[in-house]
Amino acid sequence: MATLLNIIVVEDHDDLRDITVETLRAIGHQVVGVDCAEALVEIADTMHVDLMLIDLNLPGEDGISLARRIRQGQPGIGIIMLTARGKVSEKMLGYESGADLYLTKPTTMDELSAAIQALSRRLRPETQTSVALKLDLHKLTLTGQHNQQSQINLNAHEASLLAAFARAPGQRLENWQLITLLGKGDISKAGLEMQIARLRKKLVQVSVDEHPIKVIRQFGYQMSIEVQVV
Repeated sequence: MATLLNIIVVEDHDDLRDITVETLRAIGHQVVGVDCAEALVEIADTMHVDLMLIDLNLPGEDGISLARRIRQGQPGIGIIMLTARGKVSEKMLGYESGADLYLTKPTTMDELSAAIQALSRRLRPETQTSVALKLDLHKLTLTGQHNQQSQINLNAHEASLLAAFARAPGQRLENWQLITLLGKGDISKAGLEMQIARLRKKLVQVSVDEHPIKVIRQFGYQMSIEVQVV
């Protein structure tokens, strides 16, 4: 089973960027594509990023400079460089600049997907998600991950949302689905964000994940932890 990641593709070639984004989304990853390093400012606060795919020949700040900056600010993030530069000296510079993997174009989508899956073992170790939270829909309780004796109470809406996330493909739900589950057709985006924020705080209390529910820009939300419904 593939480990699903939050990915940003930095590629100025429109067709290649679109193909890469759509292919990775079809697998189940949350993916955003941008055409330059400067565009990252617009999405910096909207999603938690696990992995960046970076082309080196970018307008404005180039991929080498971007990788160095990202690696310095976020040491644990994954970085894959995608470039036509294939000389040994260029590959060495790429790795020295912070790349985990350096792939030379043309790269097939199968090769890229395999590289991402291999890197995901470091970014999302299985040991962090091997024990599921237990959601009891009858008692409206959630039992903890790091301490099976820890337990919190939920209200009916929170329990319904958690169950829906757990059963959804990729544990992702669109905004309209969440609003329907809450039974509030007139709820605002800010109101939905408040409901998710309250649920997220409760999950953090009993989970080893500090970001149990993440925003999917212009879509909805994705739960990144395992919840067993009993």
